[in-house]
Amino acid sequence: MRPALILCATLSLAAQSPAEQAVAAVLDDWHLAAAQADEGRYFGHFAEGAVFLGTDPAERWTRAAFQAWAHPIFQRGKAWNFRATRRAITLSGDGRTAWFDEDLATPNLGPARGTGVLTRKGDRWLIEQYSLSIPIPNALTKAVTAQIEALAKKP
Repeated sequence: MRPALILCATLSLAAQSPAEQAVAAVLDDWHLAAAQADEGRYFGHFAEGAVFLGTDPAERWTRAAFQAWAHPIFQRGKAWNFRATRRAITLSGDGRTAWFDEDLATPNLGPARGTGVLTRKGDRWLIEQYSLSIPIPNALTKAVTAQIEALAKKP
C-alpha cells in the first residue's frame, strides 16, 4: 500500500507547474519556519507591505506589527505548527501573482484554513496577504453567530 501512496503524491506534485511548485515550496517553508521558531526566515517570506489577517476580528496586522506581536513567541523557541493537508494554487496570466487556499492541521486551532496572495519579485515569491480562519460548518453557523453577538454585547 505504501508504494501507491508515494505514487499518488508524486503524481500530484508532477501535475503542478514549476511556478506552482515554487509557491508551494515557499508556503511549506514559511509554515516550517514558524514550527522551528525561525523568526527571520518566517518574516523573510513576507513582502514589505504584507498583511496578515488572524482569526480574531481585530487581527489585521501589517508585517511590522505582526512581527512585533510575534517576536516574544518566536523568542521562547516555539511558535506555531501549521501543516497544509490540501492546497490549491492559481496563477495570474503573466505568472507573477499567485492566489491560494489551503486546509491546515493545527494542534491549537484544530482544522483551519489559510488563503492568500503571493507576488513574484525577481526570482522570489513573497507573501502579500495571508488570511487565517477557522471554517465553521453550516450546521453550527447559527449557534456560533449567536455566541459572537453575545460576546460583542458584553461591556
